[in-house]
Amino acid sequence: MQAQPTTQPVKFVADLRREAAQEPAPPHTGAPTKETQIIAIYGKGGIGKSFTLANLSYMMAQQGKKVLLIGCDPKSDTTSLLFGGKACPTIIETSSKKKLAGESVSIGDVCFIRDGVFAMELGGPEVGRGCGGRGIIHGFETLEKLGFHDWGFDYVLLDFLGDVVCGGFGLPIARDMCQKVIVVGSNDLQSLYVANNVCSAVEYFRKLGGNVGVAGMVINKDDGTGEAQAFAKNAGIPVLAAIPANEDIRRKSASYEIIGRPGTEWASLFEELATNVAEAPPKRPKPQTQDELLSLFSSDTVGRNVVLQPATMADMTGSEQVVKPTLEVIYDAT
Repeated sequence: MQAQPTTQPVKFVADLRREAAQEPAPPHTGAPTKETQIIAIYGKGGIGKSFTLANLSYMMAQQGKKVLLIGCDPKSDTTSLLFGGKACPTIIETSSKKKLAGESVSIGDVCFIRDGVFAMELGGPEVGRGCGGRGIIHGFETLEKLGFHDWGFDYVLLDFLGDVVCGGFGLPIARDMCQKVIVVGSNDLQSLYVANNVCSAVEYFRKLGGNVGVAGMVINKDDGTGEAQAFAKNAGIPVLAAIPANEDIRRKSASYEIIGRPGTEWASLFEELATNVAEAPPKRPKPQTQDELLSLFSSDTVGRNVVLQPATMADMTGSEQVVKPTLEVIYDAT
């Protein structure tokens, strides 16, 4: 007997559309209510997130804050600057080894300290051997088993790769695991494209009832051309700090030296950043369209004067094609 059609799918779609059309409540703009501020930092690979976070976390610790830095990049390089270039055993790698040995993971296996900064790496699979996003999810599951929600930190800083759209990397935004997001960018189109994608993700989950907001942008390797400043203004988010494109900073960073030390040449820069990161409220950003992003740059840079010319079948095959009548049978409705 043939099943009768049902109106349930139609009603389900209608309910989804009605819910999506509802304007979400405005984001909370006061101080976070949780004692621990959990902050996710996103940015394009190589833009300087690890450099920024290592110096920021170090400065926060010297100011008397209890800080936990968690690297969530499969490259596992977030803590390398903090530990002078030394590789930190990752949670995923350690968990696998312990499981094979029939042992459980303890805090001392995966969390390490330097001058008051607590740090760990989630890690990820080798190329071609697994999903980086799944690795992130597995890493957080392990953290929860270790009592993550009971730890007494003032700040937990999460370093996430921003130029990946995998759901695992969007976990803090999608599941409200952090109160706010910070984007790291520079005066180049690719890093601002990534920053804009993160803003779009925040806005998307806000519409689904999420509470995460964007606290602002850190401009790294700032050469003064102003594109990142303009993006932040258009997106409605503040610039928390502008780290200059400076040879001394580049050289010290390359040699795994912390420059965010109290009393040093660059101390005031990271003192200001630490204050702004702590006090900046989460805001609902305004993601930019592709054309709006391109408009931040000169036409010579991005090619806005290029005209899109449609291709023809002759272009594709190298010869003129004879248009043949269709063999489809058309029945007269009458």
